[in-house]
Amino acid sequence: MANSAAAQEAVEPVKKSNVKYTCTCAILASMASMILGYDIGVLSGAALYIKKDLKITDVQLEVLMGAINLYSLIGSFAAGRTSDWIGRRYTVVLTAAIFLAGALLMGFAVGYGMLMAGQFVAGVAVGYAIVIPPVYAAEISPASARGFLSSIPEVFANIGILLGYVANYAFAHLPLALGWRAMLGASAAPSVLLAVMALGMPESPRWLVLKGRLAEARTVLERIADTPQQAADCLADIKAAAGIPDDLDGDVVTVPRARRGGGGERHVWKELVLSPTPAMRRILLSALGIHFFQQASGIDAFVLYSPSMFRSMGIAGDSRVLGATCALGAVRLLFTLVATFLLDRVGRRPLLLGSMGGMAVSLVGLAAGLTVAARDPDGSKVIPWATGLAMASAVAHNVSYSIGLGSVTFVYTSEIFPLRARALGCALGVAFNRTVSAAVTMTFLSMSKAITIGGSFFLYAGVAALAWVFFFTCLPETRGRTLEEMSKLFGMADTNIVKAEVHVTKENRVEDSKHPN
Repeated sequence: MANSAAAQEAVEPVKKSNVKYTCTCAILASMASMILGYDIGVLSGAALYIKKDLKITDVQLEVLMGAINLYSLIGSFAAGRTSDWIGRRYTVVLTAAIFLAGALLMGFAVGYGMLMAGQFVAGVAVGYAIVIPPVYAAEISPASARGFLSSIPEVFANIGILLGYVANYAFAHLPLALGWRAMLGASAAPSVLLAVMALGMPESPRWLVLKGRLAEARTVLERIADTPQQAADCLADIKAAAGIPDDLDGDVVTVPRARRGGGGERHVWKELVLSPTPAMRRILLSALGIHFFQQASGIDAFVLYSPSMFRSMGIAGDSRVLGATCALGAVRLLFTLVATFLLDRVGRRPLLLGSMGGMAVSLVGLAAGLTVAARDPDGSKVIPWATGLAMASAVAHNVSYSIGLGSVTFVYTSEIFPLRARALGCALGVAFNRTVSAAVTMTFLSMSKAITIGGSFFLYAGVAALAWVFFFTCLPETRGRTLEEMSKLFGMADTNIVKAEVHVTKENRVEDSKHPN
């Protein structure tokens, strides 16, 4: 079958309209990632003015900066269940509505308490936005372009972060009480736009198959696959993963309860966490490991505390600090775009290994530069070579991160889990990611005081070195494989994918056609 499919695809040209359509769908879903990036990035500059206006302490500021990551745990776990229940598309609409509520609360905040309430709502939306766009992009993408399309959410997240930095710079000249509120409330407009545009997206064909809606799934696959033969083969693979016999080909069929994302949560929890097979345990360890090292190597220290870092280098003045922060955000965006074109050409594993090696070296350089620059705490005497080393290392770190770890993490996680466990598995990875991120953001200022800011980045360099070893020993290459082939890559036999025969009677099919949900 594989040989005949290959021969068929050799004579069937790839439909360029399908590629454009799939790319458009991934971009629409990734608008949620852009709002996510904005909400996180804008805090870096807004924090300077929030602290002055509300007269809060460093500890309160750390809690404010890191709380959004803790709150996102709620959203990430809810996202898995919600997307399996109402579908990926309507979950994107719900995410936009939650973002809108959070933006309004923060924009009209009258004090620290109301600001934290807005952060809570926005944090829930962040959890949703981290999980859903990569899962949706992976599930609508053909294997040949999945790396590119699944990395689009990361590109848009970096666009959002950069827009947050630009908003800091643009609104910094407003009166103190108005400026930071304008920064935080500006995300309301794109939230409304996202909710409207998401209604035009198709549903994920894999979710449709899980619900037994084969006719709809077939229609979507024909719009997104490279060739008609690939669409037919892909549908057959998804049906096998969902436990539907290949010879069953109605418009609406009954899917076993244990295979349904929204109906077999206990079964999936047991299979994924409570009593996993060795192969499933390896998949989960790979996902949790890549998410842990993405955050434990200190990237959010750059995203949220860039102004503090630049001041430690000897750069003075809010305008210059915010300008340098914008420049660093532009570097991340540029090289994230470069990575989108390398994922399907070079592969995930080489990018990860090269990225972590570059990050480890640049973090050592940054730590050394900051350590020397910090010897003059009042900033009255700038040490040019130390400032230059720190700046060059900061840029090199962000280049290394963006071209590998930043772009690969969510692509890799969204593609390695089996269909029945994909939403929950990605939710667990994101929850772990946000927990580690919260630990980093809520301790950075205190840790910098305790062991110096240079010492903090030496610590992150050590974590990056450990990450390289983990990626080298534990993560296999996934480039060019279909989502349904990933289980075999991690050692899961076909019998673990479909454990029992599925008997669907004519009566079942007739009854389900009356109640398709």
